[in-house]
Amino acid sequence: MTKLFLTLHVLAAIVAVGPVTVAASMFPPALRRAHRSPDDPGARATLATLHRVCRVYAALGIAVPVFGFATASSLGVLGSAWLIASVVLTAAAAAILALAILPAQERALAPGGGGAVAAAGRLSVLAGVFNLLWATVTVLMIVRPGSTTGA
Repeated sequence: MTKLFLTLHVLAAIVAVGPVTVAASMFPPALRRAHRSPDDPGARATLATLHRVCRVYAALGIAVPVFGFATASSLGVLGSAWLIASVVLTAAAAAILALAILPAQERALAPGGGGAVAAAGRLSVLAGVFNLLWATVTVLMIVRPGSTTGA
């Protein structure tokens, strides 16, 4: 059962988290382009699509910790420091996405969503931090400092 949970966990991370990290990183430059070309409907459509990708895949991303906890439980590592650190970093990434990135994208998409250049800068920083948190979690999941599972 452990191998099934681990496979589902990794697949969920790739399929759900990957698109969000890419779309969140692509949104700020697309916002700058849309600001430079306000009459371009394609630029607005690109922003809307990137935001939709972030929103939908963020919801699908719930599967990552669900299968992660199932895997950790079956391996008996729920109290391991590397896992606890990963959970905290995952929660921080989720909070940044849900409380900062998605609302800022929605504000940028709203009619008259002024301050596009400043918003793009903030979104770039937020996306960078979000991606760095996920990269750190990935490293922790692979290296598992102090792990004795042999997995």
